[in-house]
Amino acid sequence: MMNLCVTAASRIGCVRSNNEDMILVGSSFIRNDDYSTNIGLDPQKRILFAVADGMGGHKSGEVASSDALHNLHFFFNDIPTGLTAGDFNEMMVVWLDSINAIIDSKGRVDDRFKGMGTTLVAVAYYGGNFFSMNCGDSRLYRMRNGALQQLTTDHSLNNMLGTPEHSSVITNCIGGGCKYSYMDIVKLTDDILPSDIYLLCSDGLSDMLSDQRIEVLLKSGADADALCQAAVEAGGFDNVSACMIEVKS
Repeated sequence: MMNLCVTAASRIGCVRSNNEDMILVGSSFIRNDDYSTNIGLDPQKRILFAVADGMGGHKSGEVASSDALHNLHFFFNDIPTGLTAGDFNEMMVVWLDSINAIIDSKGRVDDRFKGMGTTLVAVAYYGGNFFSMNCGDSRLYRMRNGALQQLTTDHSLNNMLGTPEHSSVITNCIGGGCKYSYMDIVKLTDDILPSDIYLLCSDGLSDMLSDQRIEVLLKSGADADALCQAAVEAGGFDNVSACMIEVKS
């Protein structure tokens, strides 16, 4: 049986007055806190790990990230068993359309929530398969044999233009006025190995720490809380959130 050692942490940072990020691990929602657990997997189990980075100003962003993760948690645990990988993808697209409509409707009935949105990066275990899901510029990394690799593609202006510097301008998100949101969904099952480390994070971490610095910290045994603390010490210009999943056989 495969076992997962999971740590998660979410911090306000040094500049923001509130935390618009949120993390989901199983049925636990993490904001302004840290969390750790060990999870044993079997084909009948389902579990979700996700990081959402809200946007839209004071209060609105934290509402969008919370709404997205709470809604996803309910939807994911309510889908029927026995879906194929293709069926699972289709269900997640249905969810994306649904949560976009929910967030958009909140903005239309209450100006405080107008234009709010959130990114989402997630790893789902369902039916014995692992899937990555990405909408926005939060990231999924994999650390394998001492080398760090970004597995997701940033949906951001700089990536679209081919410029190296990360831009806070994103081209895709949940809500946020996006009329045609999309989600990259990739089946990871055949590429999961013992000793792999998977890191989900908001751009508050990846903007403060280079990939090389993250790699060094992971090699030294840093957990999610230590990664967030390093980002805060590097400036903490944004909210900082990380969820780290270490695969054990």
